[in-house]
Amino acid sequence: MTAILEGIKILDLTRIIAGPLCTQALADMGATVYKIEKPGEGDDTRRMGPFLPGADGGDSNESATYLAYNRGKQSVTLDIATPEGAALAQELAARCDVVIENYKAGSLAKYGLDEASIRQRRPDIIYCSVTGFGQSGPYAARPAYDFILQGLAGMMSTCGHPDGAPGGGPMRTAIPITDVVTGLYAAIGVLGALWHRRATGEGQYVDAAMIDASVALNGHLALGYLMTGKLPARAGNTNPIASPSEVFDCADGPLIVASGNNGQFQALCRVLGQPRWADDERFRTNTLRLINRDALRALMAPVLAERHRAELLTAFEAAGVPSGPINDMAGVFADPQVRHRDLEMRLPRDQGVDIPGLRSPLCFSKTPVNHQPPPTLGQHTDVVLRQELGLDDERLKNLRARAVV
Repeated sequence: MTAILEGIKILDLTRIIAGPLCTQALADMGATVYKIEKPGEGDDTRRMGPFLPGADGGDSNESATYLAYNRGKQSVTLDIATPEGAALAQELAARCDVVIENYKAGSLAKYGLDEASIRQRRPDIIYCSVTGFGQSGPYAARPAYDFILQGLAGMMSTCGHPDGAPGGGPMRTAIPITDVVTGLYAAIGVLGALWHRRATGEGQYVDAAMIDASVALNGHLALGYLMTGKLPARAGNTNPIASPSEVFDCADGPLIVASGNNGQFQALCRVLGQPRWADDERFRTNTLRLINRDALRALMAPVLAERHRAELLTAFEAAGVPSGPINDMAGVFADPQVRHRDLEMRLPRDQGVDIPGLRSPLCFSKTPVNHQPPPTLGQHTDVVLRQELGLDDERLKNLRARAVV
């Protein structure tokens, strides 16, 4: 069965998360991805724990962060800081359809791996730069980190409990969300450029900046500010546009209740044995319930605190009241729907040891993802340099002796 991107070759000059997530998505769709890594070191994330347990009971050198974002690639070790390594990378780029990099703006020019240099060798190349702040402007030379972008792009100002509340203040997400959304937009951009080249024969440059993707992620919150001039407030675990829609403590753990309309609220009242709440003038409409949110919560909280979460989940589902648990990771992978969707998987490695993995969220009916494990450092160096550039054993041995590969 032919994969969507079968025959497309990508030179991957990315590290950490945003760029590698982009190239992993393209590998999932069948592209051949040559991930260039520094000999003896590799991607920085190879040294970011936690690590997969080794056969001897200690830690292996298999990092969760590396494994999470490098599925299905071929690892080629090349020291592009050496003239020979840079020349080999240039030759590989000329044989690829796409080059994706996430170095500081302008820093690859000294290695002949910038867009202008590669386009001289391959005029129809699709060249994608993943940076923090784009190729120009006052911040272009700055290093970019997810935490910094979460603050700078505004999302931390809308996440967390309100000022004055216990634990109040701006809050980051544990998931590196600005890295993730930038990687996804970069992949979309590359796919669009490939479609454009298919129609016109023209390559193009894709400028994927974390600041662009992160500000765009604010969505309706940003538009609301631009329309009204009013700053969106942090609301913690409450929903600013619906009530009751927040987290309540049950006898055995927290529960999310998301009652968004009058019918759902009336059903909630019946499940809780409190039908009179639905007739209370303070709670007749969602607008009134928002105004009187504190009073409604004061009534609901002690009632839910006496009930068990599983019993309430069952009763709410039967009544059509949206609700759900707050799972830890153990709860996530024990969840029947997560198990039904086969989101947890094992990937075989050449060493005969399976490693854990997450199924790609890409689900195609005709071209399913062929999940392949992330590579060990330099696993494909010899075969790729032989196959693509015609290097023989003697040349490879000489390059390896000088730590070029």
